[in-house]
Amino acid sequence: MNDKEILVLALPKGRILKEVMPLVRAAGIEPEAAFDDKDARQLRFATNHPHIEIIRVRSFDVATFVAFGAAHLGVAGGDVLMEFDSSEIYAPLDLNIGHCRMSIAEPEALRGEDDPRTWSHVRVATKYPEITKRHFAKRGVQAECIKLNGAMELAPTLGLCQRIVDLVSSGATLRANGLVEIEKIAEITSKLAVNRTAWKTRPGEIGGWIDRFREAVNAHAS
Repeated sequence: MNDKEILVLALPKGRILKEVMPLVRAAGIEPEAAFDDKDARQLRFATNHPHIEIIRVRSFDVATFVAFGAAHLGVAGGDVLMEFDSSEIYAPLDLNIGHCRMSIAEPEALRGEDDPRTWSHVRVATKYPEITKRHFAKRGVQAECIKLNGAMELAPTLGLCQRIVDLVSSGATLRANGLVEIEKIAEITSKLAVNRTAWKTRPGEIGGWIDRFREAVNAHAS
């Protein structure tokens, strides 16, 4: 069987992988044993379907693989899809996992004297410069974004900037670093992402897997 016939499912490493695997398995896809082997170094895995393979990549790379057609299906957070903002990615199904929110936060000491309505320019540390710029542009505020891939909470305390845009779940990390949420940008969940060309050229096959994942999500919720 040649690679063109293979259906590739891209899954994100980390916390979301643990949440999504029950849905993947409920949809009828079981990866080879090496997938669950912590010592395995491979990133591409066979499954119980000879024509389906799973790749395991960083969350942001899921969007890249799907957008460019290297993966036909993928699981990506709403934050990744919003930041990537590709017309080649169709996200037909909310998987109802990975719940969190994208928020603006600043030091606790600023909260009493700060009025976001008066901002005209802000400097923000974030992993999401495109989302951040779009959000502030809607309010006529110019956002200067400092791109960081982690440890966002250190930026205000070390004088890099006063505000950050990041994902927040419980808010414990913010509080531990003297920060408070001042505005929510979006609620975030993970979604099933589809390459649009694959959807057009293999509608029956892709549509069938979307339906299977939808059934798995519904069963998981009930």
